[in-house]
Amino acid sequence: MTDRLYLRHSTDKQTDARQRHALAALLAAGAPAYEDPATSSRVLSLHRAGFKQLLDEAAVGDTIRIADAARLFRSVADIIALRPVLIRRGLHLRVESGLLSGMDLASDDTGTKMIVQILAAVLEFQRDMISESTREGVAAAESAGKTLGRPAALDEGEVIELVEAYREGAAVKALARQYGIAPKTVRRVLDAAGARDVPGDLSTLLDGDDQGDAADGGRDQVVPVADPVVVVDVPGLVAESLVGVGDDWIRQALDDGQTIRRGQGYSVRVAAPLTLHLAMVEQSSTGLMGSPAGRKAHRIHSDRVAAARTPTA
Repeated sequence: MTDRLYLRHSTDKQTDARQRHALAALLAAGAPAYEDPATSSRVLSLHRAGFKQLLDEAAVGDTIRIADAARLFRSVADIIALRPVLIRRGLHLRVESGLLSGMDLASDDTGTKMIVQILAAVLEFQRDMISESTREGVAAAESAGKTLGRPAALDEGEVIELVEAYREGAAVKALARQYGIAPKTVRRVLDAAGARDVPGDLSTLLDGDDQGDAADGGRDQVVPVADPVVVVDVPGLVAESLVGVGDDWIRQALDDGQTIRRGQGYSVRVAAPLTLHLAMVEQSSTGLMGSPAGRKAHRIHSDRVAAARTPTA
């Protein structure tokens, strides 16, 4: 059984010195540490790179140790999403300081669940109070004529050019390289312009060939096909990655699915239109590519969806 340490701070101006002091004995003993520097608490723990790596490397019976609860979760929504994942994987969660230091916050009993939810509500209130104070400070600064915020990655003309290039067939990664920005920034610009809206007609599906046609710059092509309801077993890692990034219809389908346990892992059996399964593959791909386990889960899921697309004789 291994102790795995998790550290997080919210901005570049903060450090994890206090957390390291609380975890000093474990660090000195060589316990592996996972960090999410400059990561807002509004990002759910399951979507943070450092914590996802911890989950990928953790084994049944391992203990996640944090300096204080706010480093890992600070909202009721976060802990509600987090606890079932820890329980399914047989992991423990312990805080090294304060009143909660004697508890396993991943314990699957009613009393612990109640205490953790109360704690999350208090932490969420504290975070909201900080945000309120920040908004008041921003309003005061703006009224005094100060300009706030970082410079935009693209000016108005570049945004127009980028959106037009995408609509003409340019790929997201190619645009990111062209403008010297991250792919996620390109997607944010496209979403703001409504350029990546999902078609309302569900009889229109994305072509599953990631290479695409040379003429369209590698983008998936839209082709009209039938949209049958098929059953696909979605790997647990894929389902977890879609908790925050998936559309409402994807999350609802996962909620309605049947959990199938396989040894220490699990899948969610989802009966849904083929359109939805293809959307799951697309929307989960980015978050899963950062680890071997994630890439394997994505490959398995893609293969299952591809098999469901192939008509049987």
